[in-house]
Amino acid sequence: MEFSAACWRPANTEYPLRLEPLPALQDNYIWLLADDNGHALVVDPGEAEPVERALTRQHVKLTTILLTHHHADHVGAAAMLRERHGASVYAPVDGRIDDVDHRVGEGDQVTLNAPAAHFEVWAVPGHTRSHIAYIGEGLAFSGDTLFSLGCGRLFEGTPQQMLDALDRFAMLPDDTLVCCGHEYTLANARFAHTIEPDNDALAMRTESARQAVADGRASLPARMGEERAANPFLRTDCAAIRQWAGNRGVAPDDRTGRFAALRATKDGFKA
Repeated sequence: MEFSAACWRPANTEYPLRLEPLPALQDNYIWLLADDNGHALVVDPGEAEPVERALTRQHVKLTTILLTHHHADHVGAAAMLRERHGASVYAPVDGRIDDVDHRVGEGDQVTLNAPAAHFEVWAVPGHTRSHIAYIGEGLAFSGDTLFSLGCGRLFEGTPQQMLDALDRFAMLPDDTLVCCGHEYTLANARFAHTIEPDNDALAMRTESARQAVADGRASLPARMGEERAANPFLRTDCAAIRQWAGNRGVAPDDRTGRFAALRATKDGFKA
């Protein structure tokens, strides 16, 4: 991917923090959060070079690494960066992730001094059995659970687990910035339009993402309010998706069935 750097200042933060998505590998994002005192954390570093370039460009020191799940494209450079920079690694309780300083799970609190930031840890199984998210500072580092206009595949979890996780994300404030792990927005939009072709919010989000990518920018982060209005996986209770699922034999009161039908259809979708 070739996207230009764009820093965000998250809302509702007591401390000045700069947020930047770092393109990595084929379509991953590593998230960098830095303060104005020369400190930074990164989320899900699948490769080292984008992080090293950003640290040099922003003149910041890497102090912390947050990992959401064990897949190599999210943890591949964590051990190397930990050794190079002396950064502390936070990760889920999963033996498939090595070189971890702090194992965290549901309800744990991650409080950092440099950069000064505080996150609550959520257990959000579905994509993997031990997937976690970091919620705080107006941000939701959702890994491969919630994507803009989509959600992760169910490699180790169940439809009910993923639906529960997405319901939880959907309760976050509208201005929460969703910082997910991949640039999938336009691909997800193509599927979403087959489900809700008349959704104006979806059309607006699709156009904003298309313009961002055309300009060489990331389509992320996404605002939670926009996702609630446009992402079909957060809208299993809306009339259009009830009708769509009903046409495929899902019982009217079966929320999990509606979500499972969406996810299975997306798995086989060819744009």
